[in-house]
Amino acid sequence: MTRAAIVLGLVLFASPAAAHDRTTSYSHWDIRGRQAHVTLGLAALDVSRFPWATSADAVSKLGSYLVEHLRLFAGAEPCSVTDAPRPLAAPAGRVSYEWAVSCPSDGALVLRSELFAAVAPTHLHFAGVSRDGAALPERVLSAASPTSSLAGPDTGTSLAGYVLLGVEHILTGWDHLAFLVALLLIARSAREVAAIVTGFTVAHSITLALAVLGWVRPERAAVEAVIGLSIALVAAENVWRTSGPSATGAMIVAAGLATVAATGVGRVPGLTLVGMALFVPCYLGLAQRVSRPTTLRWTVAFLFGLVHGFGFASVLSDARLAPDRLVHALLGFNGGVELGQLAVVTVAWPLLRFAIARRPVLIEIGSAAVAGLGAFWFVTRAFG
Repeated sequence: MTRAAIVLGLVLFASPAAAHDRTTSYSHWDIRGRQAHVTLGLAALDVSRFPWATSADAVSKLGSYLVEHLRLFAGAEPCSVTDAPRPLAAPAGRVSYEWAVSCPSDGALVLRSELFAAVAPTHLHFAGVSRDGAALPERVLSAASPTSSLAGPDTGTSLAGYVLLGVEHILTGWDHLAFLVALLLIARSAREVAAIVTGFTVAHSITLALAVLGWVRPERAAVEAVIGLSIALVAAENVWRTSGPSATGAMIVAAGLATVAATGVGRVPGLTLVGMALFVPCYLGLAQRVSRPTTLRWTVAFLFGLVHGFGFASVLSDARLAPDRLVHALLGFNGGVELGQLAVVTVAWPLLRFAIARRPVLIEIGSAAVAGLGAFWFVTRAFG
């Protein structure tokens, strides 16, 4: 009853914004002399954070918001808008605008982004710049670093800057952290923790690189939904491993989701959920029979780590970085993710073991809470 109450509470009272991921936007500035043409793209889901997003004049309000919160300055003077913002054709789930600005003749040019500052403080903005036909290194703007000068030696965002982005991404990526916690809840030794973390790290590094390099580009909404499903599954395994029910319920739920997806409802392909419907009972049935779960846990950490890697890649894959900057960004960002992940594990696992040694029921309570979050993320991402 306690587990059921926790899950129900999380589903009913979780904030709708919790289903949204870290927001990102991307712009390109074609600067000729003191004139600039701007194109900007962002996710339609991110726009829904604004209270006026569904109003009749949402298109014009969004255009006005963008030119007021993403600006080019000449010294301390803002460049004036000479061509009003207008929407462009964009792929499904994306929004794109363009406009033009003219800058005063004096003063070094500086980019400033305050996009989503009031509704998503962790927002990242990637700005690509070309000046008089020459491409400059990209800039990454955030609440901590909202401006970037276009004067002097131009190196763009540094390797250390991308490392910091990776650390911030994992520390604010609640779904990835929930997955790690679910894996760590029943880890009994440092060796088991090392195996789990290694499997997860190797897997997400592979798919992060594949996606950022453009070799594999899965549908982002489906990836984010399956991440939620992976969290729920691993947490459910924890409960079943400690209390012993069968995997029949999970199989029925997975088969039901596959049936719904097959009718064209939701963002996750039906074939993907059919595969999950087959995987869930096989995995949970096997989990109940093995006496030493380390190898099995390493395997599931690796398999779902592949999916989480695509989730990590969403930050960089839409930035369309220049080839000579891509490896630079990839190495720094992935290194930051690993550092953040190790920091979380180093702090979380000893605390979990200390608490569980005194209250073993925390495994079931914590797993039920994480399972509720995973189910919530899956439903809102797949069908919201």
